[in-house]
Amino acid sequence: MSHVLSDGWVVAQRNLVKIKRVPEVLVFVLVSPIMFVLLFAFVFGGAIAPPGAVDYKEWLICGIFAQTVVFGATFTGAGLAEDMQKGIIDRFRSLPMSSSAVLVGRTTSDVVYNVLSLLIMGITGLLVGWRIRESPLEALAGVALLLVFAYAISWVMAYVGLLVPSVEVINNASFIVIMPLTFVSNAFVPTESFSGVLRHIVEWNPVSTLTQASRELFGNTGGAAATDAWSMQHPALYTLLWIALILAVFVPLSVRQYRNSASK
Repeated sequence: MSHVLSDGWVVAQRNLVKIKRVPEVLVFVLVSPIMFVLLFAFVFGGAIAPPGAVDYKEWLICGIFAQTVVFGATFTGAGLAEDMQKGIIDRFRSLPMSSSAVLVGRTTSDVVYNVLSLLIMGITGLLVGWRIRESPLEALAGVALLLVFAYAISWVMAYVGLLVPSVEVINNASFIVIMPLTFVSNAFVPTESFSGVLRHIVEWNPVSTLTQASRELFGNTGGAAATDAWSMQHPALYTLLWIALILAVFVPLSVRQYRNSASK
């Protein structure tokens, strides 16, 4: 384990150096969430009424947080697919290092991107009217939950990145999966606006519970009660169960796929 962590940190540092050498990547990563905040806050905000006594701009931010960290996880898959395509992964395999260090380093370095995204979004949110109405400890718990969920999704993207032949493929594949996952949720509109089967999907969607848990930890629910679904009554616990399930499935799958591709 010590070799995995030390080798993984070296790989993470290699990935973080790209921020300094290719700052344009970071700029576009940070501009995208700002655009979503401004777009939904000022263009759609007047047409959407959130539950409870809370302003839409304040209610919206946690949904933007959840969407951004989930989309940010695609950098893991895109980075691995690019390294595979350029032959860098083959060079890593020739080194005396842990076989899982590349994956650990890649997923760890992408946490930094998500931290920066959350920081920029938080500042933007404060400028448009968002406020943290719970204790600093609960707010930190909300940030931690967002980052841990993003880390789990990064392992899903790592597995996909090792399967696909190019960066273009993973960008298209992740968009097809992540777009409905984030928009068929309570990130931008209240759960009550959905009906029938679609509402049940929204209530048990982990992105919905991540958003709901974040709103509760930041104090942005406006006093509105969650739906009767168990997942929405216990959003933090349900989200943590999803995190544990995703890591338990995709960490070994990703490591095995890395080793199998090395033997080909």
